[in-house]
Amino acid sequence: MSMSISLRVDLAEQQLTLRGDGRDVVYPVSTAVNGSGEQADSGCTPRGWHRIRAKIGADAPSGTVFIGRRPTGEIYSAELAAEHPRRDWILSRILWLCGEEPGRNRGGRVDSMRRYIYIHGTPDTEPMRVPASHGCIRMRNADVIALFDRVPAGTRVEIVDA
Repeated sequence: MSMSISLRVDLAEQQLTLRGDGRDVVYPVSTAVNGSGEQADSGCTPRGWHRIRAKIGADAPSGTVFIGRRPTGEIYSAELAAEHPRRDWILSRILWLCGEEPGRNRGGRVDSMRRYIYIHGTPDTEPMRVPASHGCIRMRNADVIALFDRVPAGTRVEIVDA
């Protein structure tokens, strides 16, 4: 695997592009309903350069439910969703992002890692290409599993608003 791999999340287009190895792969995503922003508790998706700090969920079944970055033992279903109507579903895989720009997305009240900003799976009933998250970057479960398997920890991630 080439270390020239990087990710670019375009908030305006609601898409994630995997760059490297000669061809780009584009995935639809859903970012924050509150738009872009870096402040803690804003519910916004942070911009700028990040890295994948941790990869969580390798080999977990698709639809595995995570709370606090730990699998609950549950697999997402319509019945489970009905039992927990307010849960922000984090499914299948987690790519935990760490900001690379002190004062913009790293440190203090703008720290993406302390804000628990992830690229993660979401129920397949949730729309893509529509801002709907609480700040994270949501993907289809099959897409986040495919991405997880192609990117190493430390991969650079650029989040742009234009």
